Amino acid sequence: MIIRYARLPLPFDAKTMQTELLALGGEWQEHFNTFYYEGSWTVLALRSPGGGRKNIIPDLMVDANYQDTSLMPRFPSVKQLLAGLDCPVMSVRFLKLQAGAIIKQHRDNELAFEKGEARLHFPVITNQQVLFYIENERIPLQEGESWYVNANLPHRVSNEGTTDRVHLIIDCKVNDWLTRIINQSDTISFKKENTGSDLLMMIKELRLQNTTASHKLAAELEQQLSATAI
Repeated sequence: MIIRYARLPLPFDAKTMQTELLALGGEWQEHFNTFYYEGSWTVLALRSPGGGRKNIIPDLMVDANYQDTSLMPRFPSVKQLLAGLDCPVMSVRFLKLQAGAIIKQHRDNELAFEKGEARLHFPVITNQQVLFYIENERIPLQEGESWYVNANLPHRVSNEGTTDRVHLIIDCKVNDWLTRIINQSDTISFKKENTGSDLLMMIKELRLQNTTASHKLAAELEQQLSATAI
């Protein structure tokens, strides 16, 4: 079985993070992949490959040298949260979805607990009209909660409220500690393994991305599909 999402027992200080964000003011950068959203979707990089604050793209599926950016010292509450994560931390970012904006359905390939990497969501500012769906199932992400979300599955978000939504997003390496934390979830959703139609859809999406990494993954999935058919 594949974990679709899970609420985690990881407390954090959302109110203090809100205050620290307000004190920072600017520095937000538009998300690079404009094909996947409409409206404003912006990023603050606190930890990135090489430590560059303008490097807002987490370099997944490779052994990148993740370092804190110059923005990290401005967020003691984030450093406190990170100190409580007993697993290797890769990227750390704030992502802001402006009121009225949408993130179209997409997948972040291979970014899943079962693949060895996990994306954690910490809603810092949100409203009841933010609609987050994974495989057409809405996840009730509430302010101050923490969640694991399988980003390898199709997911989409729309902010139909009148206030911006801000999540702290932390990508981690899966280890025994994180496995235990996820298994302790009081709210967890599972799905069955990929069917042939799921794999065909994923292969099509990868080919459309037209990158070396996406073509490589598509070829691997095609081999997997062929092996299943034998």
